[in-house]
Amino acid sequence: MGFGRLIRAGLACAALAGLVACDTVANWPTKQAPKSSARPELRPDRPKAPAPAPAPVAAPSAESRALAEYYKRVENDLVARGLLRVDGGGIDTPYSEVDVIRNFERIAFYDEYARGGGLQRSDGSPSRLKRWTGPIRIKTEFGALVPPSQRSADNAEVARYAARLARVTGHPISTTSGADANFHVFFVSEDDRASMPARIRQIVPNINPTAMALFRELPRSIHCFVIAFSTSNEGYNYAHAIALIRAEHPSLLRRSCIHEEIAQGLGLANDSPRARPSIFNDDDEFALLTTHDEELLRMLYNPRLRPGMSLDEARPIYSGLASRQLGQAL
Repeated sequence: MGFGRLIRAGLACAALAGLVACDTVANWPTKQAPKSSARPELRPDRPKAPAPAPAPVAAPSAESRALAEYYKRVENDLVARGLLRVDGGGIDTPYSEVDVIRNFERIAFYDEYARGGGLQRSDGSPSRLKRWTGPIRIKTEFGALVPPSQRSADNAEVARYAARLARVTGHPISTTSGADANFHVFFVSEDDRASMPARIRQIVPNINPTAMALFRELPRSIHCFVIAFSTSNEGYNYAHAIALIRAEHPSLLRRSCIHEEIAQGLGLANDSPRARPSIFNDDDEFALLTTHDEELLRMLYNPRLRPGMSLDEARPIYSGLASRQLGQAL
């Protein structure tokens, strides 16, 4: 899927601000009445007060409504052309061991964008293997103008997807609503984005200006993106990530952004025109993670591969992994 973008940024020894979960209700103990042997006085039941109505969500601005209409047209056009498939691939999209090896190399060892350069294209030279070594805890956050029904749908999709990624990779990946989150997924409208910089600085206090500019001024052509941060200057061991998904997207585009941005934030940073069936391809044929993409993630999180490995170091290992994985799948 060609709408998402992964941008890498170094974060050497950054202090991460603690987060507080929302919508938590404390269970306070109730004061007990003293015991008495006297017969209690019978009183008629009092009618219960009606529950307070939820606070109304402010109406979106004309700019936000125009974006929503535009992205709906984009989705309708892609679907009408047979794109944004959700079937994960089939008999029309076969792939071989050679395909998986070639695609893993291109997607895992090359970057679409220069490290620390925002949307500046990389020079095309191979990088080193990048991924997480510690547990990944995903938290969703929503702009004030995102309606409750959309929040519920997006939360459910992220939770299902996190569970699937954990099964595929064998890596601890879960969702959280607490202060232990290290992968933040923001769903925000155009009207919410003015408040984003302050929130981003709470999470990553020393974020560089180039990365911050993406949260302020996002081109319409960028539907969603993820920035991955490392705890060292080398930038190969991910420790934190922030994804932004436009709330104006219709449901399928939002789901596609969830799938691509979280998967790219795991370490598959690039796209390839030869990857098929795959979301790591700019042709937008597939909206959701495919069986081919699962093979790439299994390889990436195999313990024999380590962050910082060069292409030459890793090639004999992932070539053997692809052979075994596809042999077991047949």
